[in-house]
Amino acid sequence: MDKILITGGAGFIGGFLAAMLAKQGHSVHLIDNLARGRRDRFLTRLLAEGKVELLERDLRRADALDDVADDVTHIFHFAAIVGVPNVLERPYATLRDNVLLVERALACARRQRSLQRFVFASTSEVYGGSLELLHMPIPTPEDTPLALPSLTRPRTSYMLSKLYGEAMVQHAGVAFTIVRPHNVYGPRMGMLHVVPQLLRQAHCLADGGVLPVSSVDHRRTFCFVDDAVAMIERAARAPGCSGQVLNVGSQSPEVSIGELAMLVQHVVGKRLVIDPQPATPGSPTRRCPDLSRLTELTGCRARVGLEDGLRRTYEWYRAAVFDGDEREVAR
Repeated sequence: MDKILITGGAGFIGGFLAAMLAKQGHSVHLIDNLARGRRDRFLTRLLAEGKVELLERDLRRADALDDVADDVTHIFHFAAIVGVPNVLERPYATLRDNVLLVERALACARRQRSLQRFVFASTSEVYGGSLELLHMPIPTPEDTPLALPSLTRPRTSYMLSKLYGEAMVQHAGVAFTIVRPHNVYGPRMGMLHVVPQLLRQAHCLADGGVLPVSSVDHRRTFCFVDDAVAMIERAARAPGCSGQVLNVGSQSPEVSIGELAMLVQHVVGKRLVIDPQPATPGSPTRRCPDLSRLTELTGCRARVGLEDGLRRTYEWYRAAVFDGDEREVAR
């Protein structure tokens, strides 16, 4: 049995990863200040099973992890200011706090006696400047040169904080794996992502209604959360993944946001009129990861098809949020 620490563990990917690891029989400890995640039904059930413990604390405090014992085997660092609206509203806090959170997590990692891997959750946003300024290949491999977009843009703060975090992890003197998740979606992810936003709009519209869709021509691949956490868990254990930077996500199908909206209306069971809107400021026109390295090192591939994943996601949101009494889990 491993002893595992997950920062930001009450959130979306961290929570599903905790559930997977607990099911495997490991001892899982979540660190979260519940600024975005919260004690919803999913987390309450997870804690009740006895394999998972939640330590509610703010990693920005210097002593936040002082009482963590030195026998942790794996640390997964997900805690960060995330979500485009949050980043646009607080670019300075995004830079300051995200770097500070990495420092706190690494300080804990460096005093562990039996640490096997520190896994840092970076972001696909690191490729945004390369898409804009360089001839970036698509699907995009991890070793593509990275360019910085204008530092005056608030959205740049997030990718810059994650790049700085990647550099810190690489020079911290601990065994590490850096993962760059690409458009992971699924139940319990809040309302700051295009998938739940489109699902909510489609759910609330009458048949024949008008569905406004921003960035209709922008193209993405989407990865269901069960596949993403399986990839991350495998990367944390595979010997060949130590010291690696790995894309996490789906390499296909690559669909436009307009095509995604069409699939959403099919899943919701309505015929809607797609109303194209202007592109979201700073939104990359394409995002598709090359997963060759991850597949070679772990054998993992995305298994849940887009329509199936959207259907599972809609079923959860319809019951828990749209027609239920739960507020969105992430803010």
